[in-house]
Amino acid sequence: MPGLFKTSNPALNSRTFERPVALGGEAMTLQGTVNKTGLLLFLAVSAAAWTWYLASTDADSLGLWMWGGLIAGLVFAVVTIFKKEWSPVTAPAYAICEGLALGGISAMFEQAYHGLPAQALGLTFGVTLVMLVLYTSRVLRATPKFTMGVVAATGGIFLVYMVDIVLRFFGKAVPLLNSAGPWGIAISVFIVIVAALNLILDFGFVESGVQASAPKYMEWYGAFGILVTLVWMYLEMLRLLAKTRER
Repeated sequence: MPGLFKTSNPALNSRTFERPVALGGEAMTLQGTVNKTGLLLFLAVSAAAWTWYLASTDADSLGLWMWGGLIAGLVFAVVTIFKKEWSPVTAPAYAICEGLALGGISAMFEQAYHGLPAQALGLTFGVTLVMLVLYTSRVLRATPKFTMGVVAATGGIFLVYMVDIVLRFFGKAVPLLNSAGPWGIAISVFIVIVAALNLILDFGFVESGVQASAPKYMEWYGAFGILVTLVWMYLEMLRLLAKTRER
């Protein structure tokens, strides 16, 4: 079953759960993954609260914490992807670092658009709950065709992101991606939808890992993969809501 699926989340791919748990070892469980996902979210939110606090008390150091967290988070994410057995350590480290970055980013959006981060956070968890209900009720499943569509859409979005980053070095940007006009908002809505659909793939891979009796540390890895998607969706929610405020 695990070999049938692919995912656009780099943290969860078709080889993630290939090796079953060693004889006599402890296997991955769904409840264990849920618990660890909750812990990673707690760490991320706690770290975000720190940089959010700094924004109003020590703005001079905010950039250091935010960019430091962003860079360190990227490093820990890459290490986690290539060294899954280290995930019990690197996944919490990623959550803390990413939280530091998100807290700073959220504070900047709050200064520009009061109340916007709270709305984005509420929408992110609301959409996540809807996706979980749709998955557990079998309304949406990570079928091959569904997966191919989500992977293709995510790959296209990634390419646009890369083009936008390159253009910014030359003082330009992808117009529609950053536009607050109708088409710009439509694109942001589309990206949020694709990010949400990635959760279905993530849930499917966690379920596959449990069925394959993956090693216990894969609970941390599965939780890490879900957090990666949640962070992406939250950031896109911020962008979308900011565009609607601009109008």
